[in-house]
Amino acid sequence: MNGYLTVTELAEKFETTPRAVRFYETKGLISPKRIGTRRVYSYRDQARFTLIMRAKRLGFTLKDIKEYLSLYRADQGQVKQSRLLLEQIERRTDELKQQQKDIRDALSELKDMRQLAIDNIDKHEQQLAKKK
Repeated sequence: MNGYLTVTELAEKFETTPRAVRFYETKGLISPKRIGTRRVYSYRDQARFTLIMRAKRLGFTLKDIKEYLSLYRADQGQVKQSRLLLEQIERRTDELKQQQKDIRDALSELKDMRQLAIDNIDKHEQQLAKKK
């Protein structure tokens, strides 16, 4: 269709569902044209969807994504957009580093709890063996 994709085609291209595509549409992140009753997505929509999917995979919020995309037309030199992206990247990096620390701490605590459980089982089995 002359560079346009349907909802289903766009979903297949990005390995997602038509429902997810429509969700981003309702959030105002993409705006398909209509040919008759069909929604069709232009190259611009496809490029925006690429950014949306990448940003979601990296853990950015819908608010972050919308704010970033809103600067695309307004900021011809993309300086504001780049500054905003840099701020968002720094914030997300900090969040991921904190999550990484939290995971390390949780794994360490689970390891300690596992050892306590093993020690408890061993102690109980030794007591049972003594009684025999």
